[in-house]
Amino acid sequence: MRPPYLLLDIDGVLIPFPNEAGASPATHTRQEVVPTGRSVDDPVTVWLNPVHGPLLMNIIRSGLVTPVWCSSWRQDATNVVGPLLGLPPLPYIDLPRPQITTSHPNGYLWKRDHVDTWLGDAPAAWIDDDFTTLDHEWADRRTKRGSLTLLVQPACRVGLQVEHLDTIATWAGNYVAGASTA
Repeated sequence: MRPPYLLLDIDGVLIPFPNEAGASPATHTRQEVVPTGRSVDDPVTVWLNPVHGPLLMNIIRSGLVTPVWCSSWRQDATNVVGPLLGLPPLPYIDLPRPQITTSHPNGYLWKRDHVDTWLGDAPAAWIDDDFTTLDHEWADRRTKRGSLTLLVQPACRVGLQVEHLDTIATWAGNYVAGASTA
């Protein structure tokens, strides 16, 4: 039995958005990165919490989940952001580059249809800061039809917290225990 997927977003989760004053949380350190297609003369500034790497490694090493990047960073999640946190190369969902002006062009997170197709019937915990009520209803429908789905939504200006990963570990542990007794 394969463990459930852990779908990881980056912006608003590992890289929190600045507050009204333009500041990032004091727990995060400034990094200059060069995503694919950018010149080294034009890096992107990101703010990462060095504690996130070890926290994510703990849940990865537990074997309770199969981690996958689910971010508009695409391959740069594994090639650029992950290494800064000490994470091994992780697979990523190759999301399209939609021409949208909002994260919710249809009232729900733009990634959702792509994720739904990618997951099929596989169980998943998904960490993203940008879910709507329609996304939570989608997760409930998936769960009711037997594809257990947990959405975890950090505050976009705070980002990932220990309790988010504790929630996922408990959920995944219950899933694994239930699957082994079935």
